[in-house]
Amino acid sequence: MKLTVLGGGGFRVPDVYRALLADSGSPRISEVWLYDVTADRLDAVRAILAAAARRSAHPEAAPVVHATTDLDAALEDADFIFSAIRVGGLAGRVADERVALSLGLLGQETVGPGGISYGLRTVPVMTAIAERVAAVAPRAVLINFTNPAGMITEALQRVLGDRAVGICDTPSGLGRRLAAGLGIDPREVQLDYAGLNHLGWLRRVVHRGEDVLPRVLADDELLGSLEEGAVFGVDALRMLGAIPNEYLYYYYCNRDAVPAILERPRTRGEQLVVDQADFFSRVASAEDPWRFWQDTSAARSATYMAEAKPDDHVADAEDSPFQGDDGYAGVALSVMRAVSRDEPATLILNVRNGGAVAGMPDDAVVEVPVRVSASGMERQAVTQPDLHQLGLMQQLKACERYTIDAALSGSRALAEKAFALHPLVQSLPRARQLLDGYTREIPAVAAALAATGEAHSC
Repeated sequence: MKLTVLGGGGFRVPDVYRALLADSGSPRISEVWLYDVTADRLDAVRAILAAAARRSAHPEAAPVVHATTDLDAALEDADFIFSAIRVGGLAGRVADERVALSLGLLGQETVGPGGISYGLRTVPVMTAIAERVAAVAPRAVLINFTNPAGMITEALQRVLGDRAVGICDTPSGLGRRLAAGLGIDPREVQLDYAGLNHLGWLRRVVHRGEDVLPRVLADDELLGSLEEGAVFGVDALRMLGAIPNEYLYYYYCNRDAVPAILERPRTRGEQLVVDQADFFSRVASAEDPWRFWQDTSAARSATYMAEAKPDDHVADAEDSPFQGDDGYAGVALSVMRAVSRDEPATLILNVRNGGAVAGMPDDAVVEVPVRVSASGMERQAVTQPDLHQLGLMQQLKACERYTIDAALSGSRALAEKAFALHPLVQSLPRARQLLDGYTREIPAVAAALAATGEAHSC
């Protein structure tokens, strides 16, 4: 089978290949096509993957790697497509952060105004890619990790329907860590989780008919050992009666998050610019490119969401969304196994709502447990969100949809509306300043909104 990786020159691509090397089932991915717009990055990633293959238990069985800057060649007759592109590169991410921070608002790549900016420039590119997928890879399943993942998956589904599915690893990773803390086999628990990407809540953890989440919430040591315990605090989790996705820190603790980010010498994006430039300048001459990548990846993961955690918190590498079987590569491989081999798996995915969450449109993409098999994707029953959860979901979904429509129509008015109504902005004047700042600093955002000559709405 053929797997195409969009954003094949990205730093995290070796995680995907590592998962493929460990897969011994049949049928399996036999060829990997890396697509990127930057040839030298493709060369660097190919060298890392070749080193990984040499170190594997069966190097002769390693998937053959191709690299190209020709999109149609990469997509043609693909069975699966994994998307992890970054439109605007890290320079765009830095601008996502800094434009918002300059106005005293959250500067983060997927949450808040930065996520809207990221979506405005990414939706047109991913929509064009979806149209090529429909033309040259008619049977392919597109597994989306391109951020903001829920919004982009919803845009992709306008072209590909349910052949486009979004993945995120934090919900599955949370369930695995809870089960491990309780000494329970993670395969024996059912997670009652619902929300949007980076905006969800774990409300029940069912093991053999019993909800064991109350045991977790009552256990000081276990609750405090979780990344979510470090982010929100034990008392806050007990007050909520649920465990929120860690990205809800930016909503529940917004007045703490913004100063914490501003106090750091660099934003996350600025730090990655430095780290990634250093990595790609040195990897070609590394004695063992695979080991060099592993060491760099571990160091990078250790600082993930550092602004949300106490200074004395020591991150566990397995708590990173990029590590282990429940990292995004593991989730993607589970989807591929379930579809191609009919090895059913229940995963928390970004899919069309289809009535799973009452109060959300049927065609809205939500993040819920899904039973995946060769027969399709069956949404699992979930406890309905309470008023505060549903209200936040509805407000964010409205902003996502204004962003998608703005990106596809070029409407500045819709883009301004998306910013203004976002719960982390809530200001028409700030919305206008954000829109002006992002169109000034990020050419791809300006290009997406160049289709009409609309003036500002007020």
